[in-house]
Amino acid sequence: MTQTRTTRLERGRSALGPALELVHTGRAPTRAVLTAELGVTRATAGAVAAELEALGLITVDARPAAAAGSQGRPSHRLSVAPDGPVVLAAQIHADGFRAALVGLGGRMVATAPGCVTVPADPARIIGTVVEEGARLLRETDRRCLGAGLAVPSAVAEPDGTALNPLHLSWPAGAPVRALFTEALAAAGVPGPAGGPLAGVAGNDVNLAALAEHRHGAGRGARHLLCVATGHRGVGGALVLDGRLHSGSSGLAMEVGHLTVNPAGLPCHCGSRGCLDVEADPRAFLTAAGREPGPAGSLLHQATELIRTSYDTDPAVRAAVELLVDRLGLGLAGLVNILNPDRVVLGGLHRELLTADPGRLRAVVADRSLWGRSGSVPILPGTLDHGSLIGAAEAAWQPVLDDPLAVLG
Repeated sequence: MTQTRTTRLERGRSALGPALELVHTGRAPTRAVLTAELGVTRATAGAVAAELEALGLITVDARPAAAAGSQGRPSHRLSVAPDGPVVLAAQIHADGFRAALVGLGGRMVATAPGCVTVPADPARIIGTVVEEGARLLRETDRRCLGAGLAVPSAVAEPDGTALNPLHLSWPAGAPVRALFTEALAAAGVPGPAGGPLAGVAGNDVNLAALAEHRHGAGRGARHLLCVATGHRGVGGALVLDGRLHSGSSGLAMEVGHLTVNPAGLPCHCGSRGCLDVEADPRAFLTAAGREPGPAGSLLHQATELIRTSYDTDPAVRAAVELLVDRLGLGLAGLVNILNPDRVVLGGLHRELLTADPGRLRAVVADRSLWGRSGSVPILPGTLDHGSLIGAAEAAWQPVLDDPLAVLG
């Protein structure tokens, strides 16, 4: 084999991961776009696309067609393989769990929710959600290439331990990644080569931000700030140049413990008036004069109350305004420090923005150094299960980095 031929093959292999990520995120819908994005020849792009198709990851349209009104040579369309492999995604939250199978492109193939009282032993609930995921794999007969878990806690690296599961009764420092990997083995979920499957675990809002950046309202942002409240508490995340910023040991962006009401409620962290207790579903329901719970999801209860009563109930409108002001105060501080080019809100915060977008943007602009001169776009998240999709993104990452190393 000539040196030129060897170099071409090496260049093609090095382009497999970037090419797959371009198709995965919808940024390369055709082979012509793929060629331009990769900066390679048409022949190399064609070979790369063919290799990814042979691996069962994408499909290449055999009969290229030009778009209406376009000129020039038509290009083959590229898309993720509809019946291709999946990853197992799992999420644990204060009101239960959800398991899902997620394909490339962030496509939810199957899902199984469960509302339970989360036990103090994390191994039990992790085992339950993995068993549900294994059941989905058996029913769909899909090949599994990875597994990811989202938890409502900062996850320290490199050990994969949940340091502050404040809204669960777990002990601090629970080894969630190790427990997840053990549960996958116990449930008989095989890895790509038939051996044991190593799970990955991360904070739920971090993973939701990654999902929004790749498949949702954050797509195309260079510096994306995501703030969200799920079933309990408030979290934040930052994506810089396409990569999640997790700090030196995975503990960055604990924005829930910004003080927005110094005379407010005591927080689990030991302070008072943090976003975590002043701008989450429980805080909203209390402000609206509703009794939180006791059964079901607080997030669902709060979301439905805004959707059904904001226009008709003065107490609900006042509660929205109160939480918008608290959230806006926290966002303004974050914008001043981080200077993102986009802010995406998830969970209950998405509903607050939708209910009164002008008020929230005005609060942030009034308190932001740059708010009046160059307003940062504040957008609602577009993914209903962002943390699950994000857990899948973490599981897909080794494949996106080097498809042949995983599937070869």
